[in-house]
Amino acid sequence: MQVLQKSDVKTGLRHRLQQRFQAWVKRRLPPARSVTLDQRRIFIFPSRVGFLFFLCLLVMLLTAINYQNNMSFALTFLLTTLFVIAILHTYANLSGLTIHAVRAKPTFPGQRSEFDIRLERSRQRDHYGLRLAWPESTECVVNLVQTDSIEVRLLTAVGRRGWYSPGRLLLETTYPLGLLRCWTWVDLDLHALVYPQPLPSADLAGLATQRPGGAVLPINGNDDFYGLRNYRPGDSLRQLHWKSLAKGQALQSKQYTAYAERNLWLDWDMFPGVETEQRLSHLCYWVLAFERRRYEYGLRLPGQSIEPGTGEQHLEQVLTALALYQDGSPPR
Repeated sequence: MQVLQKSDVKTGLRHRLQQRFQAWVKRRLPPARSVTLDQRRIFIFPSRVGFLFFLCLLVMLLTAINYQNNMSFALTFLLTTLFVIAILHTYANLSGLTIHAVRAKPTFPGQRSEFDIRLERSRQRDHYGLRLAWPESTECVVNLVQTDSIEVRLLTAVGRRGWYSPGRLLLETTYPLGLLRCWTWVDLDLHALVYPQPLPSADLAGLATQRPGGAVLPINGNDDFYGLRNYRPGDSLRQLHWKSLAKGQALQSKQYTAYAERNLWLDWDMFPGVETEQRLSHLCYWVLAFERRRYEYGLRLPGQSIEPGTGEQHLEQVLTALALYQDGSPPR
């Protein structure tokens, strides 16, 4: 019979409580692209300083009762009134704010995506010390003063390709006295598209198809110097770049190209025997390489084909197809 450790029991209990709390928050604060904060969406609780302040009030009250000192009573009640007023002002600092999801910038794995949100006030009231952060993002503290709205950009590290959700946004404040913490967790239904990680593969020349017409593309030949690559066994001595070796660098070979009129198609079948993610990474690498050289290129994936083209819009279309391959469901 297996005996459970106390730590295991505590961990399991904490996990179940967290799950129940997250389910309750999800029901109370469902995802929305725009959220206006009211009493259902705002939480308020004394901060650490607030707890110490409350403890001091309790000691002062007991002292006043013990010594029957009117001045002690007056000071205790005055500070208690100050605490109650701070509750109202801290709550009002978030109440009435509207949070809008603006945009999320696509990026590559391991990089940070930019999430833009807009804060907008519904009343002619200034808001101070507003701290915003996602669980894995940088944080930002802003003041909404003498303006009706302000845009905030938060940077968040993203993971694997596909749709990335940063989770619930934390918006909190301790204004004006720091005695209370007022906060909300909102799900802005904001998602960033993560492209495949670019991964080099074979030479550029081996990727051009034999279709007539289209862009002018480099192929293996002896006409013009094209660039350098690492030395491979079997390279001709005439191709060796001796200057790199003389400088103490790794031995490199010179590449020469001829040119032919062809349509450049990046095809799924160009990488036989390679698993899906690595194949997408190779295709992504060559898409970026061809775009930098302003070649016209198309993309063929199983069940999808994008005609050759170039430019920012075409690049976005191709990268999106790679990012959502076999994962094209809308973000949840």
